[in-house]
Amino acid sequence: MAEFRIAPDLVAAENDKRAAALKSDYEALGATLARRGVDIEAVTKKVSEFFVAVPSWGVGTGGTRFARFPGTGEPRGIFDKLDDCAVIQQLTRATPRVSLHVPWDKADPRELKAKGEALGLGFDAMNSNTFSDAPGQAHSYKFGSLSHVDAATRAQAVEHNIECIEIGEAIGSKALTVWIGDGSNFPGQTNFTKAFERYLAAMADIYKALPDDWRLFSEHKMYEPAFYSTVVQDWGTNYLIAQTLGPKAHCLVDLGHHAPNTNIEMIVARLIQFGKLGGFHFNDSKYGDDDLDAGAIEPYRLFLVFNELVDAERRGVNDFNPAHMIDQSHNVTDPIESLISSANEIRRAYAQALIVDRNALGDYQEANDALMASETLKRAYRADVEPILAEARRRAGGAIDPVATYRQSGYRRKVAAERPASVAGSGGII
Repeated sequence: MAEFRIAPDLVAAENDKRAAALKSDYEALGATLARRGVDIEAVTKKVSEFFVAVPSWGVGTGGTRFARFPGTGEPRGIFDKLDDCAVIQQLTRATPRVSLHVPWDKADPRELKAKGEALGLGFDAMNSNTFSDAPGQAHSYKFGSLSHVDAATRAQAVEHNIECIEIGEAIGSKALTVWIGDGSNFPGQTNFTKAFERYLAAMADIYKALPDDWRLFSEHKMYEPAFYSTVVQDWGTNYLIAQTLGPKAHCLVDLGHHAPNTNIEMIVARLIQFGKLGGFHFNDSKYGDDDLDAGAIEPYRLFLVFNELVDAERRGVNDFNPAHMIDQSHNVTDPIESLISSANEIRRAYAQALIVDRNALGDYQEANDALMASETLKRAYRADVEPILAEARRRAGGAIDPVATYRQSGYRRKVAAERPASVAGSGGII
């Protein structure tokens, strides 16, 4: 039996307040969907089986390049982070796994695994960090890591990634995500071809260290911290990497790592078509890599991404098993509340995509009926599927209204009293 950070009796009492209204709303939505030929119970079952990993780093207050303003009760290390992640899972029942970032979360793997098991949490993809320097490391990543001109620096970065694999093996992870900040800020600073050759060679060394049942996710980003050129700048380059490395290599799509107005859902479709979609870092953006809460700015885009995922699921695409992870930085909200909200918004997009009339959509597409094809998608998107999400949470022992229940629990006040206040820092996303 997992330990609970919030008293189950409180969750039950909060649910009792809302149970009658949920029952009425669920039945009404069920009747509406039935008229469209949709079985609400089938949708609820699929939603209840959909999970997204939370990022360990996401439960701390983030920041910008200019400043960071700490929140109260911030986690002091990975074990406090896991406590906070367990609260999100307890209330949403959508986030049973945590994605760790090394060296930020480096600890004895036996202690990590034991803590996770006690809280009922597993571990998702490991994340390496060669975009900043760790205390005591021999070589700096100021001018790159896996693509650095210096062989010793590249070897250090490879060794770090292999260490992440070893830690992950010990705690039950099955994937490694590699994102690098390598690139240049001035024309002529870097030889594009040589830098990419060095990167591919270093990634090949990491790939060789993968266990047989692991996957390697390479993550692209068009800019930052390199503002003139980035070594892994777009999905095309990412695809070339995955193709070059081998069958265990896949592309990870971070929704904030593209140019404004990029058609991300089409990128998703292309990667699915050629068997190289590894998974996602879900977040949202207005201008760039804003790391905002999923669905906060462009919920329709999130739905369109899931429309492609459900289409692939329905077509029975071979070996289709994308990893779903959140990657956000919370500057002005309680991070736990933001991650609760994001997990629910991601499930919402999935539920909406599940109720798309696929037969009608296909007919309209074949008939070149652009308007009705669009309206078919919009009809599903406009549906209020909140009763499905709430019922899935309730049946799994979660909260009908997780944010309200979290606030009622006083969890933030409790940990604020236990954890020393953080000191305001200088710039930095984390």
